[in-house]
Amino acid sequence: DLRKQARQLENELDLKLVSFSKLCTSYSSTRDGRRDRYSSDTTPLLNGSSQDRMFETMAVEIEQLLGKLTGINDKMAEYTNSAGVPSLNAALMHTLQRHRDILQDYTHEFHKTKANFLAIRERENLLGSVRKDIESYKSGSGVNNRRTELFLKEHEHLR
Repeated sequence: DLRKQARQLENELDLKLVSFSKLCTSYSSTRDGRRDRYSSDTTPLLNGSSQDRMFETMAVEIEQLLGKLTGINDKMAEYTNSAGVPSLNAALMHTLQRHRDILQDYTHEFHKTKANFLAIRERENLLGSVRKDIESYKSGSGVNNRRTELFLKEHEHLR
C-alpha cells in the first residue's frame, strides 16, 4: 500500500516538475524576446507578475508533494525495520532505496530549476532599468542628442 502511494506521488511529482521546468523556460524566453522586440509600452503589464504567481504556486505544490513522499518513504523505512519482516528484508531494502533515490533526484531537480528561475528573474530585475535607460536614450536621440552636441561644443569653446 505504501509502495502504491509512493508510486502515485512520484508520477504526480514527475508531471509537476516537467510543467515547472517548462514554466521557468518560458519565463526566460518571453522576458528576453519581448523586451528586445517591442517597446515597454506594448509589453503586457501582468505577464511577468502572473508568471511569478504561477511559479510560486507550483513551487509550493511541489514542496508539499516532496514532503508527502518523504513521509511515505519514512513509513516504508519503519516497516522494513520492524521485527516481523526479516525474510523479505533484502527485497524491501532494495525497494526502499529505489524510492529514496527517486525522491533525492526529484528534490535535486526541483531545487536546481528553482534556483535557475530565481537567478533569471533577479538578472531581469537588475538589467530592466538599464534596458529602459537605453530604450529611452534611443527613442529620444533626435532632440536630446542634438542638444547634447550643442552643449559639448559650447563647453569646448569655453575651455
